[in-house]
Amino acid sequence: MLGRVCHSLLPVSSPPLFLPSIPSCRFLGQSNVSGLRNSLFSRASRSWNCRMAGSNASFSVRASAQQLKNADELIDSVETFIFDCDGVIWKGDSLIDGVPETLDMLRAKGKRLVFVTNNSTKSRKQYGKKFETLGLSVNEEEIFASSFAAAAYLQSIDFPKDKKVYVIGEDGILKELELAGFQYLGGPADGDKKIELKPGFLMEHDENVGAVVVGFDRYFNYYKIQYGTLCIRENPGCLFIATNRDAVTHLTDAQEWAGGGSMVGAIRGSTQREPLVVGKPSTFMMDYLAKKFGILKSQICMVGDRLDTDILFGQNGGCKTLLVLSGVTSLSMLQSPDNAIQPDFYTSKIADFLSLKTTTV
Repeated sequence: MLGRVCHSLLPVSSPPLFLPSIPSCRFLGQSNVSGLRNSLFSRASRSWNCRMAGSNASFSVRASAQQLKNADELIDSVETFIFDCDGVIWKGDSLIDGVPETLDMLRAKGKRLVFVTNNSTKSRKQYGKKFETLGLSVNEEEIFASSFAAAAYLQSIDFPKDKKVYVIGEDGILKELELAGFQYLGGPADGDKKIELKPGFLMEHDENVGAVVVGFDRYFNYYKIQYGTLCIRENPGCLFIATNRDAVTHLTDAQEWAGGGSMVGAIRGSTQREPLVVGKPSTFMMDYLAKKFGILKSQICMVGDRLDTDILFGQNGGCKTLLVLSGVTSLSMLQSPDNAIQPDFYTSKIADFLSLKTTTV
């Protein structure tokens, strides 16, 4: 049975100057104390990578990211490509140049393609329709959204079907919970609810709520903060699950917008509880799809535009990593002395797979 995870916020800002102590917690998937120690240490130092084996530690220098110059070599070295969506495949509702041709080429070479997104506003089926609208042929089984991950996690721990899930999020989470057979309340339906603060007012909440799932929510309000807080603080054993902690997201291709991490942060602040994170960079989705498809993680390349989610997700899972500069992360951010997370390779966009052909070394 898959366990739980304790996951701290992974900022893109300056890393701390010390190695934090590791809290006592259980982990999602196959993560363990050594994996968390690696993640924490990569934040504390840009130069060192700590790999733990039992009680013995060895240290090696983590090299800076290399610019991708030989795409064929990378393609031939792996069996599966995991792509983030927003900032890699599309930006807002606009397809990034060269994506269809790149995906067709990889499929022609026999590569398995998987699409993993932290955006929880849509279900897998809804994301399938978005791919179709953009002219891309992607099977629903190839899509792993954090909305699906929340439901899959509850299934993995045998969450009681007689318990309810309070949702701070949008329709995607509700649809995935429904498909998994879980009872839920909240979501967009609570978007218009307000609290009239009168003297002596006591807000009631459902004592049968056993989990609060928090994702990106454009209908976020004070009612949801208080309701979720009451469930987490007053219902014995109530879980606090976050689909992701992304600081920003792309609602349009014109600018960055506040991400799901802002909603999660509000609930964390009011409850003083750390969430169980099921989206990137937690390894839950990586473990899930590796088991589902029988994929060796060493034969996977994670392709994303975010350092603290996509690239760390790949590194935590033991995969090769490729950063594309078509989304959130710029070259200056990657090369900043304050950045502790270095992918194996970086390039401007995934269409570079088509132009960066084998060269004589």
